[in-house]
Amino acid sequence: MTAICKKDGDILMLKRAGGRLDGAEIDFELPTGKIIFGEQPEEAMARVLYEHTGVMTASMQLMDVVTFTNLVGSSQLGSLYIVYEVKLGEGEEVKITSERYSSYKWTPLTETTNLPLDEATMMVLQITSTKGVEVKPKLLQVGGEQVLPASEMATIYTDGGSRGNPGPSGIGYYIVGADGREIKRGGEFLGMSNSRLAEYYGLKEGIEQALELGLRRVSFVSDSLMMVNQMNGVYKVKNKDLMQVYNDVLQLLTKLDSYSFTHVPRSQNREADEEVNRVIDENTMRGEY
Repeated sequence: MTAICKKDGDILMLKRAGGRLDGAEIDFELPTGKIIFGEQPEEAMARVLYEHTGVMTASMQLMDVVTFTNLVGSSQLGSLYIVYEVKLGEGEEVKITSERYSSYKWTPLTETTNLPLDEATMMVLQITSTKGVEVKPKLLQVGGEQVLPASEMATIYTDGGSRGNPGPSGIGYYIVGADGREIKRGGEFLGMSNSRLAEYYGLKEGIEQALELGLRRVSFVSDSLMMVNQMNGVYKVKNKDLMQVYNDVLQLLTKLDSYSFTHVPRSQNREADEEVNRVIDENTMRGEY
């Protein structure tokens, strides 16, 4: 589990003392720990904060449950984080009280991308941060244009829809960079299909767009609970009509360094949904369907 502790608009980041076993340069991270058998998640979060920073929590609120997958060599490492927004008790001052960390830093959210963050913290901040937050972008100059570096993170909203189910169908995607700004959006008309297939073709297109743009660490967001649960391994794919595109999606995902799947209500997937309706409208108004 992970805590996002806020103070005057800044976020508490802790610096690891000994680095990681894989030798990666470290790294700041959000306060993170594990639940001990018999603990409730809130109790464990309060304990972890006290053990590492010596502070007492005044209140905490569940923000999100984040799952993502890192590709380590030829294997996949799945992670699940329960994320809390924490308010510290009045007058509480952070002091490092465990050997795991060597120092701490209060950092504005807009400057977190300037820190050497570990992979989990980058994913959690990207997934839980509000779309549109101003974060200083790290850009490269390529051919006279400023572009996101290939290692940059992004969030890709995907959608698929069918009018009639089956009926005229389309897909849409909306890509947001780590700076909160739009990178690209678009859609494609599928012809006659059903909503299940359309959702998966939308996801497939989102992955293909990520690879084309050189994005290697991606958070995929969809309002299809069925598809998100299937991609997270909660449910198995049993529909024969989905197997081909599902296998295509799995193959494309191996080309990314890390990825996650998050479900949101339709109201939070508005841009991708607009692209779906746009391409369906454009084609059905021509009288083709």
